[in-house]
Amino acid sequence: MSAARSTFEEIGRAFREHQRFAILSHVRPDGDALGSQLALALSLKQLGKDVRVWNEDGMLEKYSFLARAQSLTKPPSGPEEVDVAIALDTAIQNRLGTAFQAIRTAKIWINIDHHPSNPGYGDLVYVDPTAPATGQILFELIKSERLPFDRAIAENLYVAISTDTGSFQYPNTTARTFEIAAELVRAGVDVGRINQQVYENYPRRRVELLRELLRTMRFEGGGRVASFSLSLKTAAELGVLPEDNEGLIDHLRAIRGVIVAVFFEELTDGKVRVSMRSKSEKTNVCAICQKFGGGGHTLAAGARVRGSLAEVEQRILEAICNVVGCDS
Repeated sequence: MSAARSTFEEIGRAFREHQRFAILSHVRPDGDALGSQLALALSLKQLGKDVRVWNEDGMLEKYSFLARAQSLTKPPSGPEEVDVAIALDTAIQNRLGTAFQAIRTAKIWINIDHHPSNPGYGDLVYVDPTAPATGQILFELIKSERLPFDRAIAENLYVAISTDTGSFQYPNTTARTFEIAAELVRAGVDVGRINQQVYENYPRRRVELLRELLRTMRFEGGGRVASFSLSLKTAAELGVLPEDNEGLIDHLRAIRGVIVAVFFEELTDGKVRVSMRSKSEKTNVCAICQKFGGGGHTLAAGARVRGSLAEVEQRILEAICNVVGCDS
């Protein structure tokens, strides 16, 4: 059921009535975040709007093939005034990072998201937890409000939806998702080229990272819980980028018998980034992550937890075992 407080019509009116926009998304962005930002930016620019597209991490190397990727930049050093600030795919507002700090004033804050843990911050809020990707919500918004739409927009929305559904494999994928994908293909999306760029274009260092992660692999609860970890030392030795680990947790999730997969990544600020995946609706990893200040979806969630790598691993795994049972 949708938790939207605002209608597409209200959001569309805000788009048309204002001129200066800033489109933001969460730190450590994924395909849904970046694809959604670019798609909406391109549509608003065709309406004649002044649009800034900011992300704390800038455009990631792996998504640099996206249409008009160069228009997405890191935020400016000083705050700027805009009429409308738009947060996409960001459950917690402070996860906008330096992009949030780059907004001096905004007449309206718009929050468009699909995370059930989103508290509904902002003036105009459209949060639909049933949507598998923020990109799917944006497609419906663009079509409903008859906003500009072309092949470049379609390509960005395709990447947004494809990546957040695990290439249309996750349980959140619906019949409507496939119908939208078909419409995007009709709009000119080259599925073969896009999928090759997204799923068959990894740098060698990412495979070397996976090899090292598998060396740390451990199992709890009779194989129901699987985890691996990345220390700062290993990351430095391999020269990996933060974006290189996106999707590697799926290797754990794909193991027969595993219900919960966890990836622990040591950060430079004394915290550990925890990514969690579940294969069962009965094991809500969002609820587990919320206990540690994080959030996300029932089957995919995360948190940043203060402590050493070993300490956080122990605390998180104990919390998971309290849910799935690790006695056997």
